Parts: sequence; structure tokens; C-alpha cells
Amino acid sequence: MGLVLQAHAAIFILGNLVASQPLAQRLKETIKITAVNFNGEQMQITWAAKDYFPDRTVTFFYRFGTALQNRAWKQCPNYILEQGYNSGCLFKTEGPTLTISLKDKNGSEELFNYTLKSDFFIKPNPPENATFHWKGDTVTIECNKPKTPARCLELELQYKSKYDKEWQSRKSACCKVEEQGFDPEKCYSFRVRLERTSVCNRIPYASEWAEVTVWRNGSLLDSCADDIKPLSDNVILLISVLAVLLVIFLLQIFVCKCQRFQKSVMPVIPDPKHIFSDLFNDHNGNFQWEKQKPTGCCDNLPSSSY
Repeated sequence: MGLVLQAHAAIFILGNLVASQPLAQRLKETIKITAVNFNGEQMQITWAAKDYFPDRTVTFFYRFGTALQNRAWKQCPNYILEQGYNSGCLFKTEGPTLTISLKDKNGSEELFNYTLKSDFFIKPNPPENATFHWKGDTVTIECNKPKTPARCLELELQYKSKYDKEWQSRKSACCKVEEQGFDPEKCYSFRVRLERTSVCNRIPYASEWAEVTVWRNGSLLDSCADDIKPLSDNVILLISVLAVLLVIFLLQIFVCKCQRFQKSVMPVIPDPKHIFSDLFNDHNGNFQWEKQKPTGCCDNLPSSSY
């Protein structure tokens, strides 16, 4: 009995210790946030509101700079909502060091705080002014250098012909990529994007894809449908004549088959009025027959008299 009481007492004390810890300290070990720095111009911080703060409204505060600078806190100017509850914030990027704080609805109790380097979460903009240079079966794509250091970026090229199902990919250091082996007779679709390297980013964010462009043998097309050449008038005329001849040939075969079938089912009955027509034509209408004595058989026989 004493052991049971001691066990209950230990659990009660442990529960009180956990409950006495600040909520911010407990959440800091479990809550996960997503940080995106759009081209070093705008920050987006999001969190799973329904998982960490179910049925509860929280407020977001932030400030740029180190603890020594001790800058004033700013409240979120643009909240991101999820099912009516604050689940993120959009605000202007003002420096490399960012401290965020989540508080209760009144802003009096801090629920979570964290300091991060905003430069480690940059998502670049799509490549600007991408140009294509063709030489034989090789294409070179270049784009303008972005504001962020080029050493932290890679230029990714993806392409596929109208016969391919999957994109082929090629990466190179910013801001130039080259690929070869293109068939000059095929139509290809191209798209490019910039990607932050893992050396400069905690998460290697990539930009959105630039607009897809279509090329064939160095010529820009609106779509691969333009790559299909229309038939010439002579070819169309030849195809039409062949089609007519084929139809006539098939009709003749059909008629012959029908005649054979008709004869097998119902044989032709000759017309009595013309039964001797062929014989009449063979003898030119002369049906007289002259009886002739056979020669050479009785010439030497003696005549007898009676």
C-alpha cells in the first residue's frame, strides 16, 4: 500500500513540474514552422495552427536584428488564415537575422519564440530574359544575374520533344546552361528555373518555372502543332485520285462477287427462242446436208447384171 501511494505521489509531483514549465519552452521543442524568404524581399512564416493551437487564435510578432540591437517588436501586417485561425504571416524582409514570437490572442503570454537567419531560406524569382542560342545540335541558355549572389544559384533546364512523356533535366552554375544532342527535325519544349544550393540555403528552394518556349532547329514556334507541315496541293490531288481508283476497284470486286453468288443460288435458264442461235451463226444459216457416196471402197468391184 505504501509503494502505491509513493508512486502516485511521484506522478503528481512530475505532473506539477511539467505544468510549471512555461508553455513557450514546451512548444519550442515540438512546434514546426516553415520559413520562406521570397527573393530576399518578403518573408512568409507558417505553422500548423490546428495541430499546435487547436481552436485558439494566436498573434504573431517579429523583429530583425540581433539581441544587442534590441529593436522594437512589430505585429504581423498580413495574416494567413486556415479555417478562420491565424496560421501564418507575410511581412517585408528587413535584414538577415529574424526573431519571431507567437503569443496568445491578447499578446500578453508568449507561446513560442525562435531566431533564424532569413538568408538561409531564400526562394529565388524565376529567371529573367532567358535567351536561347543554337549551334548545330547544341543549345545554350543564359539569363540575367539575379540580385542574390550567383554562387548560391544553379540554373536548371528541362526539355522534352513531342514524342517524350517525361522531362529531361540539366543543371549548371548560374547563369548559363548548355545541352547537346538535339534532333534538328524534332520540336522541343523548354523551361528553366533557378535553384538555391544547399551551401547557401538550409532548404534548397527553387523558383517557379519560367514560361515554356517551343523550338525546332533554332526557330521559335508557338507550339509543336506548328511543326506539322501542311500537305501540298499536288499531294492532296494525288491522294484523291488514288482514293477514287481504290473505290472503283472495290466496286468491281463487289459486283463480281454478287454475280457469282447469284449464279450459285439461281443458275441461268436459257431462252428457248434463242436456243439455236450459236449453231445458226456457225453455219451461216445453211443447214442442208448432201449425202455422198464413200470413195475408194467399192470402185474395183465387178458389176453384175441381172
